[in-house]
Amino acid sequence: MCKFCEASEAMIKEIFDKMGITDTITCPQAHDIVETYAIDFADIGAYCDNNHVKIRACKLGCFKH
Repeated sequence: MCKFCEASEAMIKEIFDKMGITDTITCPQAHDIVETYAIDFADIGAYCDNNHVKIRACKLGCFKH
């Protein structure tokens, strides 16, 4: 498992583009990406932070806005 890096960023960008995710992702979508592509949750979170992608519908209620 690596820390967020250029390779992870490129892969996540490609997946987000393929799924039409531009400025918002739901927690279930993030879970699907993790399960389908074996990407670490932390990498998805870092990508979202770096690219101003909001996380919605968090299963834990952490992201309500």
